[in-house]
Amino acid sequence: MQNASDRPSLLVLGGTKFVGRAVVEAALAGGYRVTLFNRGRTDPGLFAEAGVETLIGDRTGDLSALDGRHWDAVIDVAGYLPEVVQRSVDALGDRVGRYVFVSTISVFADLSTVQNEDGEVLEVTDDLPPIQLYGANKAACERIVLDAYGERASIVRPGLIVGPHAPTARFAYWPRRFRRGGRVLLPGDPADPTQFIDVRDVAAWTLGCVTEQRGGIHLVTGHSMPIGEFFAACQLSVGSDAEAVWVGTETLLKAGLAPWMGVPLWNGDPEYAAANRSDISRALAAGLTFRPLAETLADTDAWDTARGGPAPDKEGLTAAEEERLLNAGR
Repeated sequence: MQNASDRPSLLVLGGTKFVGRAVVEAALAGGYRVTLFNRGRTDPGLFAEAGVETLIGDRTGDLSALDGRHWDAVIDVAGYLPEVVQRSVDALGDRVGRYVFVSTISVFADLSTVQNEDGEVLEVTDDLPPIQLYGANKAACERIVLDAYGERASIVRPGLIVGPHAPTARFAYWPRRFRRGGRVLLPGDPADPTQFIDVRDVAAWTLGCVTEQRGGIHLVTGHSMPIGEFFAACQLSVGSDAEAVWVGTETLLKAGLAPWMGVPLWNGDPEYAAANRSDISRALAAGLTFRPLAETLADTDAWDTARGGPAPDKEGLTAAEEERLLNAGR
């Protein structure tokens, strides 16, 4: 049996919500010695039985719990502001072998056209709207990590992440809605693209940056697919005989819907027309893999059912709103 001290050590900044949770689960399954650093506010006992060490601190304030410690790698799943990431980089320095930063495809300055890793990214300015400021801050965080660690830096840019324990109902909404039956509003056109990735596949890739010493920047999301195929898979997964009713994008916009996911997974914003067509060829060549969509649907639906569904304000479309939009489409 391998001694604990012989197993690779991993520090996870965060580690108890969605992506971080999946990363820790993958790391434990892979034999890593895992240490978490967080504020201890979200599911603080989540990995206690697995013997995971948790260091309590605050990346905006007290980082002293990291003093004098060394890890083979750090995975940063909770870095959103450049000043916070800079403090973490300064605190860890050369006491980590690799710094893996989980970013986002929202860093791109132009998502109206297909992007790859070399696309221009946003810069932080005072006049950016919130959705772009998020991406600009993430891009600034990337530069900090790359400047500090060079070839020992790994930047993961996921697209829409789905699966069990997701903080939004954008994906889980659809199996639940098809199971309810009746007339189901489907947004846009069946040929419109959608693109997402299971959180466990993101976690596997992110951990692979450590195990395979995979550096650089990679777009990490699924294959783009027609949204009509996705809805068909949802309906099949729950054995629903619901009636699918397509309502076009122009109608939805005229009805006052927000163009970015006013209906879960729908994108009616021309400025983000290519957000669901990201070029993932570099990551595919480096070994990115995906589980079957049917597995993601089944596991997400099982989790969603077990928890009793989402909170009322995270439902997606309420029955009344869906009926209003169906009537608008007549």
